[in-house]
Amino acid sequence: MTNYEIADHLTFLSKLMDLHGENSFRAKSYSIAAFYLEKFEQEVADMDDAVLFAQKGIGESMGRHIRELQTTGKLQALEEMLARTPKGVLDIMQVKGLGPKKVAVIWKEMGIESLGELEYACDENRLVNYKGFGAKTQEAILQSIQFIRNNAGFHLWAEVQPIANTLLNGLQRVNPGKLFSLSGAYRRQMPTLEHLDIVTDTPVATIQQQFGVTPGVQLEEKDGLLYIQAPNQPKIIVHCIATEAFYKTLFTTSASNEFLKAFNATYTIPDNLKSEEEIFTANKLAYIHPAMREDAAVLQKAVANTLPNLIQPNDVKSIIHSHSNWSDGMNTLADMAKAAIDKGYEYLVISDHSQSAYYANGLTPERIAKQHVEINELNAKLAPFKIFKSIEADILGDGNLDYTPDVLKSFDLVIASVHSNLKMTQEKAMDRVLTAIRNPYTTILGHPTGRLLLSREGYPLDHKAVIDECVKHNVVIEINAHPRRLDLDWTWIEYTVQQGAMLSIDPDAHVTSGYDDVYFGVMAAQKGGLTAKRNLSSYTLNEFEAFLQNQNAKRK
Repeated sequence: MTNYEIADHLTFLSKLMDLHGENSFRAKSYSIAAFYLEKFEQEVADMDDAVLFAQKGIGESMGRHIRELQTTGKLQALEEMLARTPKGVLDIMQVKGLGPKKVAVIWKEMGIESLGELEYACDENRLVNYKGFGAKTQEAILQSIQFIRNNAGFHLWAEVQPIANTLLNGLQRVNPGKLFSLSGAYRRQMPTLEHLDIVTDTPVATIQQQFGVTPGVQLEEKDGLLYIQAPNQPKIIVHCIATEAFYKTLFTTSASNEFLKAFNATYTIPDNLKSEEEIFTANKLAYIHPAMREDAAVLQKAVANTLPNLIQPNDVKSIIHSHSNWSDGMNTLADMAKAAIDKGYEYLVISDHSQSAYYANGLTPERIAKQHVEINELNAKLAPFKIFKSIEADILGDGNLDYTPDVLKSFDLVIASVHSNLKMTQEKAMDRVLTAIRNPYTTILGHPTGRLLLSREGYPLDHKAVIDECVKHNVVIEINAHPRRLDLDWTWIEYTVQQGAMLSIDPDAHVTSGYDDVYFGVMAAQKGGLTAKRNLSSYTLNEFEAFLQNQNAKRK
């Protein structure tokens, strides 16, 4: 069990304890431990007890609970709470905006024990009779329930990736000489997916036997497909086919329905393929990366040989958008810089939170001045590596940024992001975001919609209008690489590039290990056809400094 998985269990236990009215101090201790656990740079499994128990926010008692989870996958205290909680109430706890105290009112005072009952109660306008539940709360609950239903059974690509790689390596090891490949939505690099597809020429009986020895695994064979469901894992679908059909099946399972329909209307798939590339060669098409096999239009680019040279992880030269312990990051500036150097990056843009983000220890003007002194000292020691002075400035309710111009001009660049009052009409959201884009100090528009995949829909935007305004005011649009954000969504990358805007794949790292999220940003960017030339974080140090000089011109 990974640190993130353990943290999720501890957070869940904390919420259940609040729901049942347990000791608030004990409940909070679990959420605090989860907070720090997510920021560990080392997996719990790789720590000895002395190191684990000495970590901030942990201690011996909590450390033993963590060990119990890490070694057994279960926590007795959590199991006891789950046994006392109806399944439908657990579902209600997933509704955005409903904390444990409100869920307790819904359950214990209203007598509601399922999402269906809650939805019906909202439709009947029953919640407004209870303190803290107004008409707006009812509408938000209904929207959240619909969001939950639309995303039920989906998993983040980043969460599935380690499972997929481990599974593929294991199958190849125990089935030497057989063909295996990941396929489906995973191979197309969809940010979220319902199941993991694997194509193989191994007999279905063999795969059944190999998975059947694992406790808790459910198997079902149907029409040459083997459906595998393991506890707490995404469903796996294994396509067991003859060797001569392997590459054809790999191709047909690695494309959207729209793409396949358009392909089949004009092109053919040869028999007895030795590789997937032969399909494109035989039809006189440039090879289309699986990530781009979504719509019919990409086929015309393959005909004209105008497909983009997709960005690769090693094309990213810098870390833009990162947080240190000056705000809510876990590491010092020196640690963040050293980690960037160790990973081969040429420069680091440190962008701690601004003063309105009090919950994240946002920087006052006085603290900004002190941070800049430390950055200057580090730059003198670390040259030619360079740390750039930045801030993730909150976009306030009226669209203004979180500091006066005198403070904003002290930064090399400014990332402008919305962090508060996310429930907005499109009119309000557009007014707020467009005003920030027009601010001459805005360099990058951070995570443009504020979404959290599978958890929170972003505020509504007219994407074309936002992108066009960024082009007009020379503002870069972020592709936030955190696997729960991946915002700007890949579907808008092509339009952004066509209009002439720059994008920037940024990890939004709050710990040095967060730099690894760049990889997930690149995977999402490939789907939209992004090239290194149109990605700001792929600029060399000299190119980046020239970019900033150009940006400074609009501040005058």
